[in-house]
Amino acid sequence: MLQDTTEILSAIVARVRSADPVNSRSWFDELAVLDFSGGLLEIGCPDAVKAQFLQDHCQATFTQSALSVTGHLVTVHFAVAGKPSAPRKVAEPPFKLHPDYTFDNFVVGPCNRLAHASCVAVSHALGSTYNPLFLYGSVGLGKTHLLHAICHEVLRGNQAAAIQFLSCESFMNRFISAIEQGTVAEFQRQLRTVDLLIIDDIQFLREREQSQEEFFHTFNALYNNHKQIILTADSSPSDLSVEDRLISRFKWGLVARLDPPGYETRVAIVQKKAGLRGLAISDEIAQFVARQVQTNIRELEGALTILYATANTTGQPLTLAVAQQALGHAQPETQRHITITHIIAAVTGYYNLRAADLQSKRRSQSIALPRQICMYLARNLTRHSLEEIGGHLGGRDHSTVLHACEKITQLIESDPAIRSQLAELTDRIQQAS
Repeated sequence: MLQDTTEILSAIVARVRSADPVNSRSWFDELAVLDFSGGLLEIGCPDAVKAQFLQDHCQATFTQSALSVTGHLVTVHFAVAGKPSAPRKVAEPPFKLHPDYTFDNFVVGPCNRLAHASCVAVSHALGSTYNPLFLYGSVGLGKTHLLHAICHEVLRGNQAAAIQFLSCESFMNRFISAIEQGTVAEFQRQLRTVDLLIIDDIQFLREREQSQEEFFHTFNALYNNHKQIILTADSSPSDLSVEDRLISRFKWGLVARLDPPGYETRVAIVQKKAGLRGLAISDEIAQFVARQVQTNIRELEGALTILYATANTTGQPLTLAVAQQALGHAQPETQRHITITHIIAAVTGYYNLRAADLQSKRRSQSIALPRQICMYLARNLTRHSLEEIGGHLGGRDHSTVLHACEKITQLIESDPAIRSQLAELTDRIQQAS
């Protein structure tokens, strides 16, 4: 039995990397044991964001690995190295930053150079460089990564910076709740006194007149006080279905578009994403993935997830042959023939359901999860919009489809069984098409 805490942690990390390669990161080598007594193993992390990531995504795997390594029941907690550990639980910030989404980890190419440069500039001079900063582009092109990177950089320079990072849906829901509870003044105080306000997917303000009115005044209050405003959308300000006075204000600062990455950029992204997970990937595999996936970064990450899940479940080394088998030999032009019908047929067959079950209003877990998986696969394997995908699955709206995709993405990171199911379903769908 290992006695030295350094050896114990090293053995635990090795087991975690083997059991959960998707969530494994190269910075696991920077972890250290802060305390190991009374059945508690407290692991020190480089910063609070990484501690929160481990708490959210890896605690169960670390705990099981600790049990196997030590032979004792052990509870694992994560804390920031060099800071007091009480309370033991990692404090949850008002918004969660992803440790991977930093400027250092963002791959810059012709498709996103202006957006990246403007975000770096804004993070170093809130409210005075480009205000507002408006980023737009299709899903999966790096908008969310840049938003997180800005927050990382701002907080690195000033931990006391007041930041509100909200999806447009959260903004509207909080506003509606404030009206119902009679706390509108408090809602306004929270949003109008910050140093940085970020609203993601501002296009969802359409047809919400009262929310547009509220945001108009929030915008004015922040702008007049030289506070930074950052907005994202799927289209340019001129193409949004919102009030003209809002469109005019969205254009006051800098408008930057993100385009789909070119081949060389995609290769670099695959290599970067693999490196972040501490997993070796050959140049020929990175090039193969980049040729197979041409639409967006999210699909590149999905392809990597399938590769690692396949290698992990089969026990095979990650070779080009394994990659070709997992992702299929079909060229991107052929993959365009995958339809939602193919996906629904594969999902219903795999989970022993009927198409009518996926299209129904039933919310039982046995139906809701396959329905969400169906939405995720449709988003990643077809070119259909969120609205079109929702229409095929019982007339659900785009926000429902988006929520389903986000949930499955989270499950992919935390649940090996889901990763394995998605790998098998993707293979069935590609064969059927």
